[in-house]
Amino acid sequence: MARRTALSRSRLISELNMTPLIDLTFLLLITFMITIPLVEQGIHVRLPKGKASELDTARTFSIALNDKAELFFDNLPTTPELLANDLKAKAEADPDVTILVRADEGIAYGKVVAVLRLMHDANISRMALVTDPRER
Repeated sequence: MARRTALSRSRLISELNMTPLIDLTFLLLITFMITIPLVEQGIHVRLPKGKASELDTARTFSIALNDKAELFFDNLPTTPELLANDLKAKAEADPDVTILVRADEGIAYGKVVAVLRLMHDANISRMALVTDPRER
């Protein structure tokens, strides 16, 4: 006579429990809904108000000055010396490169002029000052 074990009495479950999968899906959805708007903004800059035409964003780079006068090149912190080197390299690689300057509306005018001077020294001829088109 054959001996019966606990393994022979167990039967296969042929259905998949969907509850953990649905929970995981909703958790991921909520996580992405919260984080995506934070990632899109990058550096917080209160742009001055004004109307302007749309720009072609191909072959463009951005310089940002926040309200603490911190300098960023393509969302990465930088110094004026490193920015000057980066701008010269970009201008040599592509003479038609466009630089978008985003400066906080409360920043001193001299700080923006210093960035524009760096762009002039790097022989960058195409630049744009970014504004916020919404009215107050």
